[in-house]
Amino acid sequence: MAKYMLIMRGTDETTAAMMSTPFDEMLATMGRVNQEMIKAGVLVAAEGLDDPSQGVVVDLGGETPVVTDGPYGETKELFGGFWMLDVASKEEAVEWAKRLPGMPGAKCEIRRVPTIDEFPQDNEWIVAERAWRERTGQL
Repeated sequence: MAKYMLIMRGTDETTAAMMSTPFDEMLATMGRVNQEMIKAGVLVAAEGLDDPSQGVVVDLGGETPVVTDGPYGETKELFGGFWMLDVASKEEAVEWAKRLPGMPGAKCEIRRVPTIDEFPQDNEWIVAERAWRERTGQL
């Protein structure tokens, strides 16, 4: 098994469509998808994000970090939420992504999450992280 993150991305059009959908309908749609994942035993975590206008961006590209409040004028795609799945393959993650509700402009990016075992085990930072993961029940 491997962990894959399904990252929901959307545009201003996606956000507008989502905001015009009745909240109870949105909850029911997402609830059905989440329930399927729970029943299949693949869901590790899932979260949606607040309205982009409530966020900030910290630009780390210069000498000094620059903080900009949302909304973000030039943004073509925004990260709107995610599912973390524990599945057998990328192909299985793709099949789950195909079941997600669609909206105008919506896309789902799928990325594998490497395990701590894939990093050099003699590295001091990996040793410290492994200890933290063991202490918190993540390993």
